Amino acid sequence: MSATISRVPIYDTLNRIPGGLMIVPLILGSIFGTLAPSALEIGSFTTALFKEGAMAFMGLVIFATGMQITPRNAGPIVGTASVILLTKSLIPGVLIALLGLTTGMNGLFGISILAMLAAMDNSNGGIWLAFTGRYGDQRDRGAYIASAINDGPFFTLILIGASGLADIPFEVFMAAIIPLLLGILVGNLDPKWTEVLRPVPEMVIPFFSFGLGTGINLTDVVHGGITGLALGLVVAPLTGGLVYLGYRYLLKRGRRSGIGFAAGTTAGNSIATPAIAAAADPSLQAYVGVATTQVAACVLVSALMAPAIASWLLKRNGELRSPEEAQEANMQQRHTTSCSRPEPIMK
Repeated sequence: MSATISRVPIYDTLNRIPGGLMIVPLILGSIFGTLAPSALEIGSFTTALFKEGAMAFMGLVIFATGMQITPRNAGPIVGTASVILLTKSLIPGVLIALLGLTTGMNGLFGISILAMLAAMDNSNGGIWLAFTGRYGDQRDRGAYIASAINDGPFFTLILIGASGLADIPFEVFMAAIIPLLLGILVGNLDPKWTEVLRPVPEMVIPFFSFGLGTGINLTDVVHGGITGLALGLVVAPLTGGLVYLGYRYLLKRGRRSGIGFAAGTTAGNSIATPAIAAAADPSLQAYVGVATTQVAACVLVSALMAPAIASWLLKRNGELRSPEEAQEANMQQRHTTSCSRPEPIMK
């Protein structure tokens, strides 16, 4: 059977771009969401697929990820999530809080401590799911629960000394992990479903990436100005680099440690964190306006930079492929080697 030849090789072109299956739809979504939002609000299947479907697709990926989790690999998933929380949220947050003791809430170079915390102590779970869905394994995909914990103002409020006012309802946390728990249950009861849904993450990545992009308004990015862009340029390599070190030295992931850089993002929900923090402590109100636009710029910049850095490092180490693809390539190589061995000469 001859291979199918694409007249317009869209898929192969996107695959040549580091993280292209995720980054390109994300950019297109932000352009549509900014310049032609009404085009995505005409209703029916168009709106459901391209604007409102991001959360549903992410839930499906989480459910499919849960199916890959067995009692044998549950421990590594919790360990991976713990390392991500330590290196992406706690360490950067403590360092910024210590900086605040020196500079005050004004921070540095026009970027307040409030903006730094809101941008750095959380991560974009959608970007993480998209990247690990393509290049990670069950441990990486399951570790999205770190994003479910650090998403929102929780760490920011604690680190600015307002932990008593933080209110994260238990229902919100449970809503984030119920698809994962159900996936674990179904996958362990009937492993056939595990195989059926194994390709799901790669299939839906472009769709929920586009949907995530529609929520990023490029006008807010422009208003964030140079300081917001600078903040994004720092968040991706700094916080992603800390997660990379955690992957390399704590999790011992070797040549695949570059995946850690994909966590160097800022969650879209963090745009609201400055206002939430000011509601808890009115003395922060003076920083809210500028911090909000800076964080908005950081969301987009980090969403583009983090997977690009992770892809570059994986490619440099010869690991820009999923573990399943690597295993298949190794099996083919062993098969080729065994077939090329000369047969012994019979005397």
